[in-house]
Amino acid sequence: MQHLNSKQGVLVAVYVVAQLKFKDRSAYDRYQAAFGRVFRKFAGQVLAADEAPKVEEGTWFGDKVVVLSFPDEATFRAWSDSPEYQEIGRDRRAGAECVVLLLNGVPA
Repeated sequence: MQHLNSKQGVLVAVYVVAQLKFKDRSAYDRYQAAFGRVFRKFAGQVLAADEAPKVEEGTWFGDKVVVLSFPDEATFRAWSDSPEYQEIGRDRRAGAECVVLLLNGVPA
């Protein structure tokens, strides 16, 4: 299902790409254990979660990559700004340095 992207006036999904470098694995493991309970409440999908991605080009210094999809940016924001996610997000921030990218999908 696709939804309106207000910047372009076309229907697109959004994708989240997170690159993580662990700094406190026990804190990250607490986050990961609670993630599904919170994520299921929203219309997102986990497309990939890999602690051993194959680097095809360049140099990568991370420990994990996660790719999520949401029907639109509003749904992503509802999830990421929710009190439930903010609560467990403390463990993610304590457990890993993270670069998070929000990408607009390509209109069909």
